[in-house]
Amino acid sequence: MARKFARDAPLNVALFSGNYCYTVDGPALALNRLVPFLEREGHRVLVFSPTSATPAFEPAGTLVSAPSLPLPGRCEYRLSLGLPRSLRTRLEAFRPDVFHLATPDPLGLRALRLARGWGVPAIASFHTRFDTYPRYYGLPVLEKYFTKYMRWFYRQCSQVYVPSQSMQDVLRQERFSDDIRIWSRGVDAALFNESRRDTRWRRSLGIDDDAVLVAFVGRLVVEKGLELLARTIERVAALGIRQRCLIVGDGPARGWFEKRLPRAHFTGFLSGDELARAYASADVLVNPSDTETFGNVTLEAMASGLPVVCADATGSRSLVRHGVTGFLARPGDAESFAVFLSSLIHDPSLRRSFGGAAVLASRSYDWDVVMSGLVEGYREAIERASLAAALRRPRQARPQAQPQEFAPALVDGNRWPS
Repeated sequence: MARKFARDAPLNVALFSGNYCYTVDGPALALNRLVPFLEREGHRVLVFSPTSATPAFEPAGTLVSAPSLPLPGRCEYRLSLGLPRSLRTRLEAFRPDVFHLATPDPLGLRALRLARGWGVPAIASFHTRFDTYPRYYGLPVLEKYFTKYMRWFYRQCSQVYVPSQSMQDVLRQERFSDDIRIWSRGVDAALFNESRRDTRWRRSLGIDDDAVLVAFVGRLVVEKGLELLARTIERVAALGIRQRCLIVGDGPARGWFEKRLPRAHFTGFLSGDELARAYASADVLVNPSDTETFGNVTLEAMASGLPVVCADATGSRSLVRHGVTGFLARPGDAESFAVFLSSLIHDPSLRRSFGGAAVLASRSYDWDVVMSGLVEGYREAIERASLAAALRRPRQARPQAQPQEFAPALVDGNRWPS
């Protein structure tokens, strides 16, 4: 049975994620902004994801727990085990207009196959270069196989959404899809802004008013460039340049990282007002990661008035204007990072100039505009699937003078399981 589709009708969106709320990361936070937006606009959303008994935050919308196991070596994440019959039955009753796949894991793969079998369009959002992770865990030989699988997965999707122009350029070059679009990210300017700076909070950490506070914000995992950050801070200190280091975040590498940077102040995980205060109370943000597809922390720091020093790589390259809002350092090169960071530590006027330009640049990232563009992409994918299904239907014999008629319905040829 087909669900009729009108151009402005509310949509039924089935969303599949490898991590929706059990661990805090950029993709999970973006998806938990998307779902409330869709529901405010009158759409229905059903989310399928692995879950845990102790979620990191309250999930938005209706979440259906998918079976999973702890990921070997990274037990804070979970590996999905696919889409069992009970979940497929619930999905069938929901009658989705579009599948949104946020992770190319077993759950995403099963959903992709189901969407193709039902004739429902599947779009994908590309959040993480999972294929680069083996290089950080001593298994670089596996990277080419991960990349091959991911290319195969995304090429079967109607549309692939990436968060930045630089990521779009890379995936186009690597032939991940013929239809790669930008689904950017927004920033909450009411939360992240310069007015959150708190001198008393800095003093409570033992940081003098005239000290330059260098911040890192993010998950404490090796693929975020923690070793590079440690070498950068050590290089700056070896030059006799006075600074303090603030580490905001938590993760499996925290114990090791605290030993690498014994003079840094570690806050642990922060969110909301506490996170906004930490950003605004720092003076410079360093983001050494070269695996970012966007860089939420970079944008939040910019909105908070901080100049930034980031790797000249995907994500950061689209956010940072080199020499205007911050610096783009050579990926993996501690000397390059140290040179740029030192120049900002030495020059208060340069920090102010870059910070002011960063605030202005951040204002172009509006969440509602970003989300509305994605919904338009959903509708376009549905219309294309509807037309493709109409073209596949056998034509009934008609007098030759009468033109063939195609109804703008969602896949009348769609075969929902009975």
